[in-house]
Amino acid sequence: MHAVQRSRSAGAALSLVAAVVAMVALGCSRDSVNDVETSATGSETPSAEPEAVDRSYDTADGRSDEPTESREAGAQDPGEFADTGPETLPQPVAAADSPPAAAGAPIQSTSREDVPSGLRDPDNPDHPEPLVELSEIRGVVPPDAIPALEDPAFEPVGDADWLPAVEPVLALEIDGDARAYPLRIMTWHELVNGTVGGVPVTVSYCPLCNSAVAYDRRVGERILDFGTSGALFNSALVMYDRQTESLWSHYTGQAVVGHLTGAELDLIPVQTVSFESFRAAYPDGHVLSQATGRSRQYGQNPYISYDSNSRPFLFSGDFDDRLDPIARVVALRDGDEGAVVPYEVLAERRVVAFSFAGRDLVALYEPGLASALDSPAIAEGRDVGATGVFVRSIDGRRLDLQAGAAGGFVDAATGAVYDILGQPTDVAFAALEPVEHLDTFWFAAAAYYPEAHIIGQ
Repeated sequence: MHAVQRSRSAGAALSLVAAVVAMVALGCSRDSVNDVETSATGSETPSAEPEAVDRSYDTADGRSDEPTESREAGAQDPGEFADTGPETLPQPVAAADSPPAAAGAPIQSTSREDVPSGLRDPDNPDHPEPLVELSEIRGVVPPDAIPALEDPAFEPVGDADWLPAVEPVLALEIDGDARAYPLRIMTWHELVNGTVGGVPVTVSYCPLCNSAVAYDRRVGERILDFGTSGALFNSALVMYDRQTESLWSHYTGQAVVGHLTGAELDLIPVQTVSFESFRAAYPDGHVLSQATGRSRQYGQNPYISYDSNSRPFLFSGDFDDRLDPIARVVALRDGDEGAVVPYEVLAERRVVAFSFAGRDLVALYEPGLASALDSPAIAEGRDVGATGVFVRSIDGRRLDLQAGAAGGFVDAATGAVYDILGQPTDVAFAALEPVEHLDTFWFAAAAYYPEAHIIGQ
């Protein structure tokens, strides 16, 4: 991919985003990056992008904040970004507040394997051929500087009075176990390893490409758990598994460097919806607690105005100019095939029926969801709306959904009303079958699926 020339103002914006990423790693306030912000907007010419950093880290568990080898010229000292730990920690919610043990009892991950590390030694000759160019994996902070959450506490949805109705949550439901992962928490941690509905899962959120993905973390007989590598690929989170320290693409759920190269995680449908929508659909659901054991400014957006920017952070490829790079889209993928429905189309039509990968599907849109990447307080973010993608039939009968005048989506044939999560208001009707998709930015969808078809244009 060819580098795109950057203007002076673009370089300033990138320097500021680099500072923001550091702030997330540290868990500090925005005031802590004032000096960097001043330098990024002042009279001196800022650095266009941080250089790629050395990815070699050497400890028994592979999660040191200190590299054993010197970093390339221009790279930040990892000590600046290391997670220094909280000062006063909120205490986890009592176990009685968590989901029933049968549904969410933690499943133990498998042990660390004695194989070369893709995280610390990506060039090791014993690795399979990597699926991406190593030079395109761009290091920003040390591994685990942005700390993943491990089997965190959840609380009943009715107790989460600290969560505003319009704030975005990631909605995940498996076998009747419904969980909400607020972006006010996910923005600061990016990964949550746990168990939902008896299934070992990892839920991920990448602010820089604005995408949420949930995975079944079983690969063969292994049960993996994941940490943040501190690196990006196509401006998207690169994860690593703690069992083999292979590197994985957050966006595709595929191992791209290391012992497990080529392995793929099963993707689980997850939606970004308002807390109010989740609460209405799942009154017995549970919400990820703010008592994470980490001191973070939950509810504050460290990436202020990022979704109004014209250029993503640390993306070095050419842009597909069919849409603006930061245009929000619903992205679908099947193998190497991709398709997107622009939010602009969805907001106008509310219901878009289409075919993809041999299936008849329908995408839904409802207003009332605050952007997590706009205002300093997430609850005050502009309304970007929520989406859902579902199979367009139930028991072989095709649905004809239309936006209802009183809210929801009405099937013209039966009168059944469904919410944005595909749940019927009348239990006499079956729920819609969700389809795995991404609410994301166009630049990322186009980078991973360059032949993606744009639906509705």
